[in-house]
Amino acid sequence: MQDVHLKRREFIALRGGAAAWPLAARAQQPERVRRIGVIAGANDPVMQARHVAFFREPQKLGWTEGRNVHIDARWSAGNAAETRRYAAEFVALAPDVIFTSGSLAMGPLLEATRTVPIVFAIVPDPAGSGYVKSLSRPGGNATGFMMFEYSLCGKWPALLKEIAPHTMRAAVLRDPAIPPGIGQFAVIQSVAGSVGVEAIPINLGDTAELKREVADFAQSGNGGLIITAGALSAVHVI
Repeated sequence: MQDVHLKRREFIALRGGAAAWPLAARAQQPERVRRIGVIAGANDPVMQARHVAFFREPQKLGWTEGRNVHIDARWSAGNAAETRRYAAEFVALAPDVIFTSGSLAMGPLLEATRTVPIVFAIVPDPAGSGYVKSLSRPGGNATGFMMFEYSLCGKWPALLKEIAPHTMRAAVLRDPAIPPGIGQFAVIQSVAGSVGVEAIPINLGDTAELKREVADFAQSGNGGLIITAGALSAVHVI
């Protein structure tokens, strides 16, 4: 009987140890590292300060760089080709989420993936630009924070006229390669005539050409500038 009881106790001990082993093994496994991709436009002091705050916030929520999260950041400086390259790189890495500020990266990111979650900020009229279905129900894989609707741009010619009543012409600096650049100018142009202002588009791109066009525009009197929102505006103007 003694041998039977001993064997029974040994069996129970072994069974209990076997049950505890998977729990111990799981406890010893390293924590999964989440990956966040960040694409930003202008690498200026304002944007740098925003990203310092962005990187600090996850730490308050228990996310520690190198332990359970890894954040990859890229600065495109408003360069469309660089932005497309960074978008493709991030999608290939299969991050848990991609964060982008401004509109420049939204088109390339949505072309590259319809599954990786995308969070955006400082984007003018994301619904009007086609990045989300609507503000209340974004749909798809993108969501974020709107900067303003295109209708707000319609107030800028009147505001310019109020500041400088003799203004007859307004050079509108915009990026025609992104939907917000097209949309903002369209609204400005549609209302400028009603306040006696001619809207003249000047494309943001090559620095030397931009300086030349603005200098030529400044030769005539009664002119003013309207700067639309976009990464290239921050690079060339702000």
